Amino acid sequence: MNILVNGRHLEVTPALKSYAEEKIKKFERYLSDITEAIITLSVEKYRHKAEVLLKANGMLIQAESVTGEIYSAIDEVAEKLDRQVKKYKEKLVSHRKGSVRNTEGAQETSSLPEGASIIKNKRFELKPMSSDEASLQMELLNKSFFVFTNDSSGDINVIYRRHDGNFGLIEPVK
Repeated sequence: MNILVNGRHLEVTPALKSYAEEKIKKFERYLSDITEAIITLSVEKYRHKAEVLLKANGMLIQAESVTGEIYSAIDEVAEKLDRQVKKYKEKLVSHRKGSVRNTEGAQETSSLPEGASIIKNKRFELKPMSSDEASLQMELLNKSFFVFTNDSSGDINVIYRRHDGNFGLIEPVK
């Protein structure tokens, strides 16, 4: 596993780097297919923030923590990752046993309100996956929606969390 430790408004000392690496290396025991871990440590006034992004088998697992001390932020983010990794492993096991989650087809349209503008543009590779894999990826990233390429149709789909706690799937009509 390749571990990158970055600092924003903070000098990453060798002790801090080794502490963060030690906390994240333990996830290699649970997930053998982790290819990269990106740890970003930052300080803004009295807020110490630790963010970790694990890349495992095409999936992304992300967690962040803000505390008053950088070492406790690293500890807390490791605990959050631990819970997410366990959840991911449980879903993998239940998926292998044949449990299938039903998704509903839905269509939504949205437009920017007057005076609003796009302030962030993000580009990423779309890995072909099933809607079940996409919902798992969305949960691991702790997002309310996820854009993916449907492995059965080859189309770009959006899966999102509904207000009732279920998932919705937006598929293009040809």
